[in-house]
Amino acid sequence: MSDAQDRAWAELSDRFLWAVPRGEAETSIEPGAVADLASVYGRAAPLIVEIGSGQGHAIIHAASSRPEVNFLAIEVFRAGLARTMLDADRAGVSNLRLAEANAPEVLQHLLPAASVDELWVFFPDPWHKKKHTKRRLIAPEFTSIARGALRPGGKLRLATDWEDYAKQMRTVLDQADGFSRDFDGEWAERFDGRVLTAFERKGSRVGRDIRDLTYVADSA
Repeated sequence: MSDAQDRAWAELSDRFLWAVPRGEAETSIEPGAVADLASVYGRAAPLIVEIGSGQGHAIIHAASSRPEVNFLAIEVFRAGLARTMLDADRAGVSNLRLAEANAPEVLQHLLPAASVDELWVFFPDPWHKKKHTKRRLIAPEFTSIARGALRPGGKLRLATDWEDYAKQMRTVLDQADGFSRDFDGEWAERFDGRVLTAFERKGSRVGRDIRDLTYVADSA
């Protein structure tokens, strides 16, 4: 990490970083460690979770724009989390928490069932080499985990600049139990709550179309 990120980690972790109960691995979550969200945030409010928040551009913008909502950024790369803390502090954000953890374990073991109003997965690692595509997050086993975390009527929002991954996401979610499309046609409209980042601009600049998908968690 840079010197500024090191300082942010040391000085801001107590405010932003969720001290999650660990399992055996460094970024794991102890099974059964279900959190009391009102205690974590100091209030009861709708919860929006971003998986793979990177340097935090999207979620800081959202948290700044919607102070009535609680936000959770899940990321395994410490440098990105440190940058997120630094920018969140500069923005005066108080409704954001960060979890340095594997996202599926956070959804399974830490968050109460049906506690998430929206789940965001924006530009996940495409693992574009054919031998690595099995590592992609959006796969059949993930959908049941996501569905368990979302409240009925909650939304799963996805975006990617890799067309084959976009098609995989759509196929997986179309076939998943407990989800219905929240769009007409081939793709969803661009989610206007997603700030335009340098990463997205770069993808567009090299000719990759940005694909959005939105699915609703069905009532039980």
